[in-house]
Amino acid sequence: MSPLQVGDVAPQVPGVEFGDGPVGLFFYKVTCPTCQIAAPTMQRFERAFPGRVVGVGQDPEPELARFTREYEMGIASVEDAPPYPVSDVYAVESVPTLYLVGAEERVVEAVGAWDRDGFNRVASRLAEQTGGEPVLVSTPDDGRPDFKPG
Repeated sequence: MSPLQVGDVAPQVPGVEFGDGPVGLFFYKVTCPTCQIAAPTMQRFERAFPGRVVGVGQDPEPELARFTREYEMGIASVEDAPPYPVSDVYAVESVPTLYLVGAEERVVEAVGAWDRDGFNRVASRLAEQTGGEPVLVSTPDDGRPDFKPG
């Protein structure tokens, strides 16, 4: 199964409501070094677009809560523990993966790995879809690489 593409219908995620407009889905694993790099940018998403980005963590809830505190992620997460049913239906090949699901419940952006330009593009599209102000969630001076595979 290949990852979802822009335009594909987004499968439902238990605990996440798509009906209220665009939602970002940040798939991650607590032991993933690339996810640890990406996590603080989720707090920037939350500040700019409250409640619009949800983590989908591939670990038990207590580990997700610890990760959120330790890496200052700042977003709510839902558990996708083994055998990873949500990650499977989204065909996540590596973490982190960030999907933006639009108001019509279709994928409007998809970014695999840590990709500064990709995460900023998702933030821009989220601003467009919510009528919010565009923000950069990562800049070259924030200490993160431009790109790092997951």
